[in-house]
Amino acid sequence: MKTKSALIAMAIATLPILAGCSSVGDEAPTAGRAAPLVVPPDFALEPTAATAIRPADGGQEQVLDALFGGTAPRSAAERAISTTSGNAEMGIRSSVGDPQTNTVNKGSITRDIIAAPEGDGQTAQAVIPG
Repeated sequence: MKTKSALIAMAIATLPILAGCSSVGDEAPTAGRAAPLVVPPDFALEPTAATAIRPADGGQEQVLDALFGGTAPRSAAERAISTTSGNAEMGIRSSVGDPQTNTVNKGSITRDIIAAPEGDGQTAQAVIPG
């Protein structure tokens, strides 16, 4: 009796799956070839030169304005900083590591991290794969 009810339950469960099937005689849809596109003879097309220079219409500025909303108004403090900073010295990037260069104190923790010796510590281990 159990097997009979199990078979009936399986038959009922497969009915929704079989409902999507179409009749056996239908063929699969076939792809047809469309006629090629033809440009009418009175349609005047001129080929462009590969080296033709595009007109400078300010497209990039328009895109930036659309994305970021144009130039933001600057505060008085920002204008004062940008105008009083002056020009950078030549070779300023080379003298950044100079001991005479004044820097901001980052605190004792940062100083300890920078001054720490290479290798494993008491509670940490450095592993370089490869």
